[in-house]
Amino acid sequence: MTDLASPLDVAIIGGGLSGLTLALQLAQAAPALTIAVFERSPLSPQPAAHKVGEATVEIGARYLAHTLGLEALLERTHLHKFGLRMFFGSGCHDDLAKADELGSSRFLEARSYQLDRGILERDLLELSSSRGVQVEVGCQVTRAGLSANGAGHELIVLQQERPRRVQCRWLVDASSRARILKRALKLDRPVDHRMCAAWFRLDCVIDVDEWSDCPRWKAQCGGLPRRLSTNHLMGPGYWAWIIPLAGDRTSIGLVTDPDLHPLSGYDSFDKLLDWSGRHQPRLAGQVSDFRDRLLDFRKLKNLSQDSAQLWSGDGWALAGEAGLFTDPFYSPGTDFIGISNTFISDLIVRQRTDSARNVAASVYQKVYQSFFGSTMSLYQQQYPGFGDTRLMVVKSTWDYAYYWSVLSWMFFRGVLTDLPFIRMIQPELMRIRDLNFSMQTEFRKRASMRRRDSGRGRFFDQSEIPVLANLNAALLEASLDPRKEFSENCERLEALAPRLLPLLADGSKPGARQCNLLGDLASRLGPC
Repeated sequence: MTDLASPLDVAIIGGGLSGLTLALQLAQAAPALTIAVFERSPLSPQPAAHKVGEATVEIGARYLAHTLGLEALLERTHLHKFGLRMFFGSGCHDDLAKADELGSSRFLEARSYQLDRGILERDLLELSSSRGVQVEVGCQVTRAGLSANGAGHELIVLQQERPRRVQCRWLVDASSRARILKRALKLDRPVDHRMCAAWFRLDCVIDVDEWSDCPRWKAQCGGLPRRLSTNHLMGPGYWAWIIPLAGDRTSIGLVTDPDLHPLSGYDSFDKLLDWSGRHQPRLAGQVSDFRDRLLDFRKLKNLSQDSAQLWSGDGWALAGEAGLFTDPFYSPGTDFIGISNTFISDLIVRQRTDSARNVAASVYQKVYQSFFGSTMSLYQQQYPGFGDTRLMVVKSTWDYAYYWSVLSWMFFRGVLTDLPFIRMIQPELMRIRDLNFSMQTEFRKRASMRRRDSGRGRFFDQSEIPVLANLNAALLEASLDPRKEFSENCERLEALAPRLLPLLADGSKPGARQCNLLGDLASRLGPC
């Protein structure tokens, strides 16, 4: 067995999105670090269906574009995302204009992207290598061992059938669902949320803008292409996505509550096509026309992941899906990569005493797991309500407002690793987290009714809901007093909750008055 010439500062298991972005972030923050990434694949990343996670939202986009400085690259090689768009009753009509639609009529201020993960990871590999990161491909990590005091962790790496011993000061597991270190440490923890998914890519454009000839419908978005949205076809217990990719390709997937739509009913391309024929026939017809353009297919059950611990002051960490994963709805995957990498990078780079680093690791873990719990609450027992227009209009308004007021706000303001600030706002964080849990409880009650709207051609324009447009734009504004701004965000959420909840109730009246938070949303919803 051969040994690496000298110990590394950081060894990262896995050269996917989380591992490569962390390597680049560390190399930019501390160029003197010796960093190596060990990737099992024998080749540099290629575009493939297993690279699911094409859609970003505000935190993930901010992390890639600004934290890592990739804005020019993203603008050049990927697509601007025209928000998340949901259609209710789309399976009942050939004409999509007859479905209910929830989305924006314009691009909001804080930008997000539709990514081709394979292309992005290929570029990240090249950028990391140019910054001095040692990227080793075709490497199978057969053992990961931690030293008792964090002084020298050890990997056994098999490359071209030759084992090597690698020592490092910091060991990071970014091996996604392989979870090499996480399994070794027995950190897996059960999750109270089950969903399954299957997805594929077509080498062609699937354009929802062509699913209606209605002039009114076409004019609703001011000529902007709905195709650039993360389009969701919604139904009780499921949602199907249609995501555009650069190079005129399309990603299509289905995510379900297995109690309502078992994976066995769509675990092959032909079965998924049959399933779509029953539930979303317009989509099935489009895919069937281009089945000769199929590039790949993937399925997965039990997507959600939890962990008893994420990192330690003793020099190890779990990054990305090797640690936690919530649910693909709302596209939070890259968000959690950016947040966890920010915590891990700070633990590695910032000079601290051993005791101070352990304190920071503990606080960051509590904050991160609190974010995880709050995000999981958006999904748990909520899939049965995904076909209910009223519920999802109200729920998404709250979910967006909460996301932009708290988690996005903290990331954009750069306070995630500001321990004194975190301690100062802790009481408000806990209070507003409890409010979110109580709101999700109400949404779950409505979701249990499993309502399915057939659609009435209504358009719920999120850019015309004042609280959403204002919160999104505020993310990009300079903050003169972050403490005051966060308190105002919390007060706004506390004022929003009692205005939203009555809109869930049967027989709720549209009312004539506008609300400075919701605009005319109540009137547009109308009676149940």
